[in-house]
Order: sequence, then C-alpha cells, then structure tokens
Amino acid sequence: MLDSTIKGQLKAYLEKLQRPIELVATTDTSAKSQELLTLLDDIATLSDKVSVRKDGDAAYKPSFSVGAQGETGRIHFAGIPMGHEFTSLVLALLHSGGHPPKTDAKVIEQIKAIDGQFHFEVFVSLSCHNCPDVVQAVNLMAALNPNITATMIDGALFQSEVDKRQVMAVPTVFVNGEHFGQGRMTVEEILAKIDTGAAEREAKALSEKPAYDVLVVGGGPAGAAAAIYAARKGIRTGVVAERFGGQVLDTLAIENFISVKETEGPKLASALEQHVKEYDVDIVNLQRAEQLIPGEMIEVKLASGASLKSKSVILATGARWREMNVPGEKEYRGKGVAYCPHCDGPLFKGKRVAVIGGGNSGVEAAIDLAGIVAHVTLIEFDSKLRADAVLQRKLTSLPNVTVITEALTTEVLGDGQKVNALTYKSRQTDDIIKVELEGIFVQIGLLPNTDWLKGTLQLSNRGEIEIDARGQASIPGVFAAGDCTTTPYKQIIVAMGAGATASLGAFDHLIRTSAPA
Repeated sequence: MLDSTIKGQLKAYLEKLQRPIELVATTDTSAKSQELLTLLDDIATLSDKVSVRKDGDAAYKPSFSVGAQGETGRIHFAGIPMGHEFTSLVLALLHSGGHPPKTDAKVIEQIKAIDGQFHFEVFVSLSCHNCPDVVQAVNLMAALNPNITATMIDGALFQSEVDKRQVMAVPTVFVNGEHFGQGRMTVEEILAKIDTGAAEREAKALSEKPAYDVLVVGGGPAGAAAAIYAARKGIRTGVVAERFGGQVLDTLAIENFISVKETEGPKLASALEQHVKEYDVDIVNLQRAEQLIPGEMIEVKLASGASLKSKSVILATGARWREMNVPGEKEYRGKGVAYCPHCDGPLFKGKRVAVIGGGNSGVEAAIDLAGIVAHVTLIEFDSKLRADAVLQRKLTSLPNVTVITEALTTEVLGDGQKVNALTYKSRQTDDIIKVELEGIFVQIGLLPNTDWLKGTLQLSNRGEIEIDARGQASIPGVFAAGDCTTTPYKQIIVAMGAGATASLGAFDHLIRTSAPA
C-alpha cells in the first residue's frame, strides 16, 4: 500500500509519538476494505506504539478511528485517506499520540475550553486541495477536546451518502447532523462559529491596537510582499485579511512562478505567511474590511465592528470568481453550480456537466472533468475559444466533450434541491436551448474585491482601483496593489512586484509627510 519512501518518512514521524495509539477498522468484504486493512497494517509495522483492531462497528464501511490506546477514538476516516488527505492522517496519528500541534497557544486553549458536544462530518474528495485544511482543523479539535469528534467522508466512495445529504461541493461540513458550512475553513474560522463570544472579544481587542505606520488590507501575494517590504523598513506594519493567502488558496497547479518549477496554491500561501511572520508584522486574520475613512490618520472599519487606524494603507484585496449573474445561479450555488473543478469534480463522476467559459481556465477545467464525468458541454460566448492552442487541441481530441460557441447562458434550472439543466441563447439564431445536466462549472474570469470602496476613491469602470506608477490611489496615503487594481495581467508574480512597489511608495509618502514611528 505504501511505498518504501513513504514508509521511511512515516516511520520518522511516528517516532514522535509520546503514547500508544490504536487504529480500529470497520470493514466488509469489498476490495476497498482490503485496501484499508493493508494501509493500517503497513502503519502498525512502522512503530511499536501503533496497534490495529479489526472489530469496529462504525456506520461507514470501510472506515477506521484513531485514538489513544484505552480510549474511544474521536478522529474517524470514512474511506482511505490518501492523496491530499494523507497529511491529515499523519497529523491525526501524531496528535492522538500526544505530539504537540504546531498551533498558536491561544487557539489551543480556546479549543480546550469549548463547551457542548460537537460531532463534525467533513465530506471531501481526495483530489481537493482545500479539503485537508478543514479535515485537519476539526481533527485537531477532536484530539484536544474530549467533547468533540470528527469524521472525514470520501464523497466519491460514499456516493449514496452524498446523494442523501445533497452534497454537491467539497469540503462540506455538518455538525451534529446539520449543515454547518462549505468551502475552505481554518480552525480559527470554525471556532469563531461555535464559540459565539469570541468575535465580540476579538473586536474589542482589535480596536484597542495602536495605530500603524502601514496597514495592508489583504493577505494574498500582493499583500504579503507589501508587508515584508514595509517591515524591512523598521516601521509599524499590520496586515488585516479575510483569509491569509487569498485566491492563491483556491489555485491548484502553479507552474509560472519564476525560479519555482512547480508548486500548489496552498503550499505557496503557507510559504507567504511564514515569510511574513519572519518579520515584526501584526497579522490580523479572519477579518473583512467594510469601510475606508480617509484622514490624517486613515481608518479601516471591519465587519466585526472593530476599527484599525494607520498613517498609510495599502489595499491588496484581490479578486474573486466572476459569476454568470443569471437566474438560478445563486439559488443552486453548492447544489450543482461550482467554481472549482479540481475540488468538486469527483462528486460528479459519471454525470453530465457544463463548463462556462472558453479561456484557459475553462478549457483546462473541461479537460480535467472529461476524465471523471460522463459528458462535458463547454459553452463560450465568443465565436471561438480563447484558450491556448495546445489546450484546444487536447480538448477536441476528447470523445465526451461538446463545444458550443456564440452562446449566452440564460438560466440555471433545478428541482429546488439541485441543478438539473441550464438554458442558453444562440447568438446566431436567438433560439433558447435547454441542456439537461447535473453540474455547472463557471470559469469566466475575475471581479475585483472593491465593492466596499465605491464612493470612497477612484475606481475604473470595471471596479478596479486606479493607481499611478508608485501604487498611489486617488487618496493621499492610500496605495493599492494586485488583482484589485488597474495593473494589467493578473498574475501572482505581477501582484508580488506591485505589492513591493506600493510598499515603497507608502514609505516614501511617510518620510515626506511625517517621521515614521
């Protein structure tokens, strides 16, 4: 099951166990059950602190629990946690075995103090790069608090459960049987939802922070670069972000970041955060900016009710997926309408789907999905696809893909619970045509996250922040960088350079207007 290289690495990790752990399997006669048992036996051979029992009675087969020996395991895996979830398994083994987590002490204490019984169920696909963050978060909570249990469920393996609970996007989280959330979530975000008093305490503490010299709004590549450049000047620097890493967290393969042959979005986002933390930067995560108030001391009001002040501000709020804005899209988001083919594609195995958009993202999505689903219909508004020629050649070679050009998607249809069709208007004949399907993947570009700035500073007709060569926006002391600005070419490497430029511009502004603190 595990090759020699992985076994060697896992053996080294298991040497960190401080107490014996037990893996309890629930199986049947299926091939997957035999595969699971082979995995557990492989693990047990690598450490005398790991034992396996095969008499479990969990509802899911195959599945297994992880727990300290002599205790009922609180961490469960329904399915075989390989692929992106193998790291989740390794961490579950370590944390159940008493190895201390690399988590902020304040977060650990908050987890231990949670009252009430919470059973988390996380539906995943093993190809999803966002799912492990959620699985690892709830597993950590289960390892630290005896009132919390956590179960990872492989949606592709337990398709009947996916259909029963109408799970059409991953990760999807249930708590005590009720829908809790969908999409990537950190342990801090989950805690904020179940620890109701935490948000109010946090807002009060944030409002009491002293003013910054530079406050960066946004934690993506542009924001990280801006923070590092500012901190290196020795001035008081802060970063406030809704989620550190930004849209990079939703990106899978990155192969055009110069000097790095290939990487993945979450890995790059983690590296960005660790680099920023090497400097004296105050990171305020999980906070959404709602209002910018200009003045001698610029104020940024947050959705939590907190308020931060700074002598200069760098806006690096990035962009989000563009929506079709047609009837039914919002109603069926997460119920058949999706935006991440890598994450949600496995849930549509053997089904019919559409991809909206004929650029590189759309064609790549159609190619990936064609290997999983029964049929892909790619719909493009223009008279021809805009993707690179090499991608178009690959697409046209696939037998289960239909390409429709000069088509305007007009409506998403469903039965009230999930998508069952879409309609589009032919731009050649004006006919409205219905396509029956089970999933729609929208890949039509990005929108800047600048809605909260309308009426405050100068925006382009596309909603992008207008900036000059130094990153200066239309308000003195306010700078901007990255995908939220008029800078052309929305690329990670371009955003990083723009973040550095804006930071140097902000520092120049500070030394010309007042001595830095």
